[in-house]
Amino acid sequence: MKLHASGEDYLEAVLILQQKQGGMVRSVDLARHMEVSKPSVCHAVRVLKNGGFLTMDGDCYLHLIDVGREVAERIYERHQFFARQLIDAGVAPELAEREACQMEHTISEDSFQKLRNRLKSDER
Repeated sequence: MKLHASGEDYLEAVLILQQKQGGMVRSVDLARHMEVSKPSVCHAVRVLKNGGFLTMDGDCYLHLIDVGREVAERIYERHQFFARQLIDAGVAPELAEREACQMEHTISEDSFQKLRNRLKSDER
């Protein structure tokens, strides 16, 4: 199943919240974190469950399945990379965060790896 940027954002948010909250994330946490409505979260969670990216246990806690975790970690890595580069270049942190969120979805995996590797070699 091909994910849209919004689906990737939800998976990334679950990952971030799991790290902050010790793995315990509910839909209401996502709504608060992402500043979206509860019905929007319910729809996204249903799509992500049907796509095999996450599950919900009997206590309504969300859990990333391996493929969902892989997507979330990839997107989060890109987000952190672009935010850091923008901030280091002098972009205000709030703007850097917003723009990193856009950039993380549009760049190909190949281009991202090449850019990351280039910057790593320049740091040496």
